[in-house]
Amino acid sequence: MQRIPFFLLLLLLVACGPHRQEEQPRQQILAAVKTTPVRDQGNSSLCWVYAMLGTIESEHLQRGDSVCLSPAFLARRIIERQATDYYFSRQQHPITLRGTASMALDALRQDGIVPYDSYPDRPGTNYGVLCQQIEHLADVAAAQGRGLQWFREQMEEQLDETLGALPAPHVYMLGAEYTRGEFARSVCAPHEYKALTSFTHHPFYTSFALEIPDNRYQDTFYNIPLDSLMANINRHLRHGHPVCWEGDISNPYFGQKLFCDIPAKTITQGSRQRAFERLETTDDHAMVIVGIIRHHGRLYYVMKNSWGTEWGRHGFICLSENYLRQNTIAVWENGKK
Repeated sequence: MQRIPFFLLLLLLVACGPHRQEEQPRQQILAAVKTTPVRDQGNSSLCWVYAMLGTIESEHLQRGDSVCLSPAFLARRIIERQATDYYFSRQQHPITLRGTASMALDALRQDGIVPYDSYPDRPGTNYGVLCQQIEHLADVAAAQGRGLQWFREQMEEQLDETLGALPAPHVYMLGAEYTRGEFARSVCAPHEYKALTSFTHHPFYTSFALEIPDNRYQDTFYNIPLDSLMANINRHLRHGHPVCWEGDISNPYFGQKLFCDIPAKTITQGSRQRAFERLETTDDHAMVIVGIIRHHGRLYYVMKNSWGTEWGRHGFICLSENYLRQNTIAVWENGKK
């Protein structure tokens, strides 16, 4: 029998709560994915990095492997790249850490990755302030004619002070030595994850650059009908595979209680499309889907968040099937399952 992850047991205990045994609503776990510990993105917009890395980590647990990856390393590399662009664009391209999970995959391919233990999160890091500090250094370098090399040296000092000095350029794991790029390819091969979405303003079964604010690099998503999208999510979870989810949480139904629903009987392809075109739904958060629970006869999806263990139920929350049908902007699924 498959072992039930501890977080799902906690969710069931809280759902059954204070009722007497004969009054308890039946709870049924339909899918349960192993997860690494919940982390805290702190004062940052890096949910897309935490969600994508958390998805890769859970996928490796499903295979009997164990890796924990460093969001801070990717954040640092992304800042460094954007800082150079900011300098040469003469302030026209501000540094921002908003993005999509596709950008996290791109960063893995470009910059490699290191284990979490070698470059852990620093509690209390304010990435917004850090980006402003880097922009100020670029402005000083440009105004005083100090040049790119001076700017980069000052930026590295600021990044070291705020995030910590980078570890050695090689990664050692299970007796093997990797470069950062080799290690990244060992945990996530190129094109291993596919991005899916579901909107009718583009033809189904084609790929298009999704028109959302954080898709800054115009990454493409494969477009399928909503029922097919939900079926894909269910199939992956039921086979023990996580799904990286990006969607809208800017509504009053998110986070008010452990099981979040929306007051609508049916969410159709048309009603979902209307909400998107009216700009009522957008991409403002990313999490990992790690389970399915039947609660009071309805399906709920267990979401692993990146706001620390004090939020939700030890960092997890459940979103109803209707919630996902309405508010899912895109998902990333492992294509090698």
